[in-house]
Amino acid sequence: MIMEQLGCCLLQIFVALAISFLVTAQDQSGFISIDCGNSKNSSYTDSVTGIKYISDANFTETGVSRSISSDFNSSTLPQKFWYVRSFPEGERNCYTIKLAQGKGFKYLIRASFMYGNYDGKGNASVFDLYMGINKWDSVVLSNESSITNKEVVHALPTSSVSICLVNTGFGSPFISALEFRLLKNSSYVTDFELLALHRRLDVGSITNETVRYQDDFCDRIWRPYNFPSYKIISTSSTVDSEISNSYNLPRIVMSTAITTDNASAPLEFHWVPGDPNAKFHLFLHFADLEKLQANQSREFNIFQNENHLHGPFSPDYLQSTTLFTTNPMSGESIDFKFVRTNTSNLPPILNALEIYTVLDTSQSHTDEQDIKALMSVKSFYGVRKNWQGDPCLPESFVWHGLSCSYDETPNRITSLNLSSSGLVGEIVTSISELRSLQYLDLSNNNLSGPVPSMLSELHSLKVLDLRNNPLLGSIPSELMEKSKNGSLTIRVGGNADVCASSSCQKKKQIYVVPIVATVSSLLVLLAAIVVWIIIWKKRARKQPIIRLGSLEPKNQQLSYSQIQRMTNNFETKIGEGGFAKVFLGYLVNTQVAVKVLKSSVQGYKEFETEVKLLLRIHHTNLTSLVGFCYEKTNLVLIYEYINNGNLKEHLLGGNVRVLSWEERMQIAVDAAQGLEYLHHGCKPPIVHRDVKSANILLNKKFQAKIADFGLSRSFPTESCTHLTTVVAGTDGYLDPEYYATGWLTEKSDVYSFGVLILEIITSLPVLQIDRASSKRYHVSQWVMNLMKTGDIKSIVDQRLRGNFDLSSAWKAVEIAMTCLSLDSVERPGMKEVVRELSECLALERARKRRNVDSDTGKSNTVTRNFRESEVTPRAR
Repeated sequence: MIMEQLGCCLLQIFVALAISFLVTAQDQSGFISIDCGNSKNSSYTDSVTGIKYISDANFTETGVSRSISSDFNSSTLPQKFWYVRSFPEGERNCYTIKLAQGKGFKYLIRASFMYGNYDGKGNASVFDLYMGINKWDSVVLSNESSITNKEVVHALPTSSVSICLVNTGFGSPFISALEFRLLKNSSYVTDFELLALHRRLDVGSITNETVRYQDDFCDRIWRPYNFPSYKIISTSSTVDSEISNSYNLPRIVMSTAITTDNASAPLEFHWVPGDPNAKFHLFLHFADLEKLQANQSREFNIFQNENHLHGPFSPDYLQSTTLFTTNPMSGESIDFKFVRTNTSNLPPILNALEIYTVLDTSQSHTDEQDIKALMSVKSFYGVRKNWQGDPCLPESFVWHGLSCSYDETPNRITSLNLSSSGLVGEIVTSISELRSLQYLDLSNNNLSGPVPSMLSELHSLKVLDLRNNPLLGSIPSELMEKSKNGSLTIRVGGNADVCASSSCQKKKQIYVVPIVATVSSLLVLLAAIVVWIIIWKKRARKQPIIRLGSLEPKNQQLSYSQIQRMTNNFETKIGEGGFAKVFLGYLVNTQVAVKVLKSSVQGYKEFETEVKLLLRIHHTNLTSLVGFCYEKTNLVLIYEYINNGNLKEHLLGGNVRVLSWEERMQIAVDAAQGLEYLHHGCKPPIVHRDVKSANILLNKKFQAKIADFGLSRSFPTESCTHLTTVVAGTDGYLDPEYYATGWLTEKSDVYSFGVLILEIITSLPVLQIDRASSKRYHVSQWVMNLMKTGDIKSIVDQRLRGNFDLSSAWKAVEIAMTCLSLDSVERPGMKEVVRELSECLALERARKRRNVDSDTGKSNTVTRNFRESEVTPRAR
């Protein structure tokens, strides 16, 4: 007997040691742990979890590394939160991670966020998170020290994953960490490829501590939660000591459970989804922790919203079993009830549960071979474009220089425009792998070597543009044959050493001419040069000389003949100013705005200023310069085409559609962010000098972009407090202090922006005429008089009929009037203006949410309860 007890004891010790070894000896082979913002090539092992983290430098090409404030960097804060990668530029920024076990494998993917006041603004931004083309979630942090984790279970359709952060107009997106954990394909089986974690609960926890790696081999994070109306049971024995199910559940989680005090009472819980149309999958984890006697049984049925879901079911002793919903659930309330059967004398139990939301993945991805080919092109030439995420989707984020076809599944690349992209070297062979390509533009680069015959493999190709490259040799016969039968247009002008004829040898003989003829030609040419110099000197006396300095992006410079073709010889005029006309143009298949400046002194100055500034500034709320032309007296600027007109037209142009208050505040925030970037994001700072509603352009989503930088000025040094300049700007928007002194500062723009806010609020002209006295007065005087009476509703555009939040309107008027302070020192900076206007927008959105709740018969109290009920399922 003693020997048997000793043997049993030794066996338990051996099992415990084996389990301990398994926990400590995990090699993390299915893990990728990325510390976002950490320095390049750095790595470390977390002292608490033992997880090894690497830098994110090799997974993204954009963003800046920032450290959180020392106020929040405590000794207990995990190291992965010490840094963030912030993305102040670009609407979409992505991480691309290629996984060794990729397509067809299943991963848990977690993105972690902690603001930590890394930018000193004290206000965490709000932005969207995407898994490739599919929206994953919105990232909202309640304060500087709060931590948010977003998790998905993803069955990978491709060998790589793109995780993208999208700017929604509420500050720069940022991220702390990305983690990938390989799962067994037999776990979390549903008909959906993307499940977002809603809740993962360790019910019946006796430690009240969060569980993750190393207790959980898959590094899931289990939150402790105890239903107050149920009792806890636990065991000191090991659950799954010999074998585990495909979920690899942590033993510490499965060693506790909840059950009812009354054996005949059902075990119930429910939750109320924030969106009744959202679809959920539930995974229930069971292991009986009590060794049942011969006269005992634990058997129960599971009901969901009174419908039988599963059973009768008996959990195994010290062995995990997972039950899950085969069809997604939705509704106003989701209720679960575990009811013991008539033959059972023990109550139901539950050890742990997970709830996942089904994410919409109905959009078709771009063909993986096309993406692979494009990334090869990007790598070979070092292309610097917004090539992140899926090339074709969402359609608002299609890569620059691409067009796609959405008529087939998957989507295919049909147009590739790399004109003027600084390409150097031979034509890379991976281009031939874009099998659906119809248009290929490689013009105006420095491509050398022969034209490869592999381009003939592009059977759908209709246009091949190779102009202005130092290419060599003959066009391959296969391509020439297509050109002859009319199925392919080949453009090779500007390639002196490329022969596009079948008789190249004869062509060379043409150049063998008599010496006398050559000398005669040279003399004629010399005479022409002399005449040209005389004419040029005369012209030079009449017009200023533009010194553009060292403009590096020569690839953005176009010829005047290209401009003419782009605009169909200036067929469609879409605007006109004092020194320029604007025409509609097409660059490949993309609409552009072509601004042709008059060759006057002011026209030359505006051209020089805009080119120099726009080549170095990039922001989602500033218009982008696509290219320019500086050819003799022809001065042309090519911008992205903003298709919804300017703000002035929408406020004062008699549009049938009236901008809502929310739209007005969003436009104000957008414009403020653009101006804030000029003042604080540019080194050295830039003052726009002509902020007005006519220079605020709106795209189809009513996103605002500041335009027209012809009067802008860049401070020579960051320490410079002001510039003394000739006063310029628009009457009504002009800063009185700047007008009186000629001293230009950032606060001059702030004054103009204050006028713009009043224009947005009132929809009135900035300068008005008093009918009684015929005297002119400023809109700010009219607003000031009404503010004294407290009549905010009369200030706001009457066409809104009072449909706006009063607090939001008051706040907007007050920030506008503060911007209009006569003393520039009393005016706020643009950072403060952005913050105040963002609050105006938030107040209006909160009002609209309250109205929606009111329309559906819910009080504010009920709304708060709904938010609380989303936190955790609740017991009945």
